Amino acid sequence: METRNNVKSKNANANGSALGFEATLWATADKLRGNLDAAEYKHVVLGLIFLKYISDAFEERHAELQKEKGADPEDRDEYTADNIFWVPPEARWSYLQGRAKDPVIGKLLDSAMITIERDNPSLKGVLPKEYARPHLDKQSLGGVIDLVSTIGLGDKESRSKDIIGRVYEYFLSEFASAEGKKGGQFYTPRCVVQLLVEMLAPYKGRVFDPCCGSGGMFVQSVEFVKAHANGNGNGGKAKGDISIFGQESNPTTWRLARMNLAIRSIEGNLGLEPADSFHRDLHKDLKADYILANPPFNMSDWGGERLREDARWKFGVPSAGNANYAWVQHFLHHLAPTGLAGFVLANGSMSSNQSGEGEIRKAIIEADLVDCMVALPGQLFYSTQIPVCLWFLTRDKTHRSNKSYRDRRGQTLFLDARKLGRMIDRVQRELTAEDIQKIAGAYHAWRGHKSPSSHPSYADIAGFCKSAKLDEIRAHGHVLTPGRYVGAADIEDDSEPFEQKMKRLTATLDEQFSESARLEKAIRQNLKALSHG
Repeated sequence: METRNNVKSKNANANGSALGFEATLWATADKLRGNLDAAEYKHVVLGLIFLKYISDAFEERHAELQKEKGADPEDRDEYTADNIFWVPPEARWSYLQGRAKDPVIGKLLDSAMITIERDNPSLKGVLPKEYARPHLDKQSLGGVIDLVSTIGLGDKESRSKDIIGRVYEYFLSEFASAEGKKGGQFYTPRCVVQLLVEMLAPYKGRVFDPCCGSGGMFVQSVEFVKAHANGNGNGGKAKGDISIFGQESNPTTWRLARMNLAIRSIEGNLGLEPADSFHRDLHKDLKADYILANPPFNMSDWGGERLREDARWKFGVPSAGNANYAWVQHFLHHLAPTGLAGFVLANGSMSSNQSGEGEIRKAIIEADLVDCMVALPGQLFYSTQIPVCLWFLTRDKTHRSNKSYRDRRGQTLFLDARKLGRMIDRVQRELTAEDIQKIAGAYHAWRGHKSPSSHPSYADIAGFCKSAKLDEIRAHGHVLTPGRYVGAADIEDDSEPFEQKMKRLTATLDEQFSESARLEKAIRQNLKALSHG
């Protein structure tokens, strides 16, 4: 188990078993920071890890071709045919490692990144070229190269264990923690992403995230299909028939997403460049089967005053000072007729009546688009203590689009998961695998399957889940807070007879009254003595 100062790694449970070197690699990489903040140097470090990954895969294939009769190890097509990036000689890790202590190592790394992008068009504009900057300590940079050299990242064995993916995710989480509030804009905790994916179950179709950050939603969608390959209609294939679409406005984070997909061999359309989803929608005509997203919470500077007449605002013009309901309507705009959207929002979105938000929410509810609401526990995110919730919207609650589901028209499921999760350190909570299955299982059971024998039946559980009809939601003023609907959890019966319990409690109360009278008398005597003193 990975430890840090005798404390269990906070990522051990969420990310699977620890690799044993993440903390050491992070500590060494952290030496690079110098006068760079985390937002700057994260791309420098992750660029090195990415370069080692693609070079490992290349050099392994290069060694194989050297042994094959008639094969040319320097033929680019031999690599691209196997979905392996071509790495020119001056960019190969073995060459760069040999020059790690060279004062010009920064220039050599920049040149390597440029040539890799030149020879692999899919990576154009993705890789960092910041290693020659004067204030980046070259001795520390060489030390990181030496350490990364000791780790297999891109060979077949490492790929089968997804070592690069786990290292990458560990670093993203550490950067998010180091950056504070800013980091939360691009990194969603793995357990939250897993919960969204488990509930949406994206087996087949178009998956869209218009604020995709580092691409975690896409990675987990593919991992979900892999984990459920048997029995999902894919004939046991490792990958389902899903198409990835995304958009990200932050240039650095957009590059991170491109690299994150590349190391997993996931093809995706993230646009040719970063762009703001509100003001420059790169996928205007897309109607997605699944939308997964974690938009920035309570975004005030989204430029809403310039979009008052936008065609996306079918349910009302969102506040220019808060983008929450702009995101909700953007998701609905891109949702296919039978699609399902699941996304994270601040808890205020469930009840706010400011700036017309209550009327927009009412219109969405009356259109019967809200399938499920989940209240999450606090302290899940690295960057904010704002309580969050999950929204699930669908345009089709009938069973026509999916015969295995029941007709849910006029109904919404409310799930209160605030008491779930476990603390992994003094400030951070995570949902366990059991928590995720409990929440997702309740949702899948509620949606229902025609054959009860093959799927658990649904029942309301006080304090946890409630299936509410539209009239009940109206009675609550179109507020979507799960706590209003699920009620209080049933108190366990301790089997003590009422008469016996009443007698015991009365005796206890008498004792407490007597003690109270004794203490009052003693206090009065003390005060009297003081006044005469």
